[in-house]
Amino acid sequence: MCGIVAYIGPRDAYPILIKGLHRLEYRGYDSAGICLLNGDMRVFKCKGKVSDLEEHVKNEDVSGTIGMAHTRWATHGEPNQINAHPHFSQNKTIAIIHNGIIENYSVLRSELKNRGYQFASETDTEVLGYLIEDIMINEKVSVEDAVRIALNQIIGAYAIVILAKEFPDKIIAARKGSPMVIGIGEGEYFVASDATPLIEYTDHVVYLNDEEIAIIERGKDLKIKTIKNKNQTPYIQKLELNLNEIEKGGFSHFMLKEIFEQPRSVRDSMRGRLHVEQGLVTLGGIQNYEQKLINAKRIIITACGTSWHAGLVGEYLIEDLARIPVEVEYSSEFRYRNPVLSEEDIIIAISQSGETADTLAAIELAKSKGATVLGICNVVGSSIARATDAGVYTHAGPEIGVASTKAFTAQVAVLTLLSLFLAQKKGTLSKTRFQSILMALHSIPEKIERILLLDEKIHDIATIYKDVTNSLYLGRGYNFPVALEGALKLKEISYIHAEGYPAAEMKHGPIALIDQFMPVVFIAPRRGIYEKVITNIEEVKARKGKIIAIVTEGDETVRKLADHSIEIPDTEEMLIPLLATVPLQLLSYHIAVMRGCNVDQPRNLAKSVTVE
Repeated sequence: MCGIVAYIGPRDAYPILIKGLHRLEYRGYDSAGICLLNGDMRVFKCKGKVSDLEEHVKNEDVSGTIGMAHTRWATHGEPNQINAHPHFSQNKTIAIIHNGIIENYSVLRSELKNRGYQFASETDTEVLGYLIEDIMINEKVSVEDAVRIALNQIIGAYAIVILAKEFPDKIIAARKGSPMVIGIGEGEYFVASDATPLIEYTDHVVYLNDEEIAIIERGKDLKIKTIKNKNQTPYIQKLELNLNEIEKGGFSHFMLKEIFEQPRSVRDSMRGRLHVEQGLVTLGGIQNYEQKLINAKRIIITACGTSWHAGLVGEYLIEDLARIPVEVEYSSEFRYRNPVLSEEDIIIAISQSGETADTLAAIELAKSKGATVLGICNVVGSSIARATDAGVYTHAGPEIGVASTKAFTAQVAVLTLLSLFLAQKKGTLSKTRFQSILMALHSIPEKIERILLLDEKIHDIATIYKDVTNSLYLGRGYNFPVALEGALKLKEISYIHAEGYPAAEMKHGPIALIDQFMPVVFIAPRRGIYEKVITNIEEVKARKGKIIAIVTEGDETVRKLADHSIEIPDTEEMLIPLLATVPLQLLSYHIAVMRGCNVDQPRNLAKSVTVE
């Protein structure tokens, strides 16, 4: 979950590295550090954000044309200056930065301590740096061979960059389980955790595969070999990313920009796939597995966090429209509970980043049992895109805000297309019904635009509830996952405790919490189990709870019961999550801003969870 960036070439490294860290800061912001190699190796690091690092080095010598930098999300060792990366080896001949977790670091640390090494930090990363130096000294090998030998002793996940004082024109980079991309420019190279730091310098990239090591030398071609010492041919790809997509574009925060991008991101996720005039849905990414999907007796969706909520919507969609049984699993639980899997099962893995460690582990488990694994992710070239048999990209564009917004609606849009695709192939919907849903889906981006016009009204509601300590989100049917997602957004960015429940389950426990200080958010459109939801609203009102309701335009019944109502356009029941989620995102955003929270970088969180 940490962010890594490195550079070697003719330019000054420091400005490139600092700008790269700012772009990667969504991956972790507990501490930051930089290493520059220019005769000697200089390391500067501090607790806090990248801006704190800039202040820290203001009067320091930051010259040099080779260097690396790191922004940290803490795993081993508390966030402080000592535990911040980069880490020196004991003799300060090597510096290392690392994203991931070394699971056997304790054993290695004990062995090195017995050989006289003394450690400065509590991190697992420092152990690897010491081990590489030890191998160089005792086995008299080059730095790349020492890295290769050391990585054969490592259990866990890593993306690492190494600088060695003896080799002032060389960067060593390696990965296993954590992402790493190498940018190739004119006489220069860039290394990063993702492509965002690279796009203004080059559009030619190489994505490292697991257990590959890159040897990057000034003035020489890129070399890649495996940790088993097998040479690999670098596969250079063209980067499809626009610089404007990773800038705020006049918005106060990335999160707000990404909320307002949803008409475009949902439209882009359907572009070339939804053909209303022909009455057709096409999904080219899964065409080779079309028959397996049609014949599937069971589909298992696995994901984490917001993607898991999207998966729940997907369960309702696929079972409702295509009549295929679906199970939705937390990836972190799925891999450890010895699930019953067979070659007939279809696994759908969902991840915004395509790098979620638990979801990747679930994919590997499913593949080991012979199941067909499909991916839904947002990042081209990501680990999940490469690990799955086939899949569908969401085309949401880069999402920088840690709390996911446009990625969720894009995932739901793709799952809706998949459900319709299966219904089309299986004949589970009449042509008239199928066409009606297609037309409704096609109009969703325009309806999201109408909801965004309510931003000022939602801001005013947020003003009333910004100081509450608890809240409840309730919905039924397709809107139960929306309630879960709404509650998660409030928790993530405002630090207000919130819980999502099926509305009917309220009386089986949560109703005990309701009083005049408890806001209850109902997703209560006129579609679905409408009358039952009204009964649930009456139950809350009888206990003096404050009611915020998401309602269908023109609905007077719920409006009269609620303290506040937010209207959304009418649509097909299964498409309501694409609309109802948007006002909940705005409500959370405005509450968090009013509470002085950093909405783009909430405490303790990181965007891409690449550790288990």
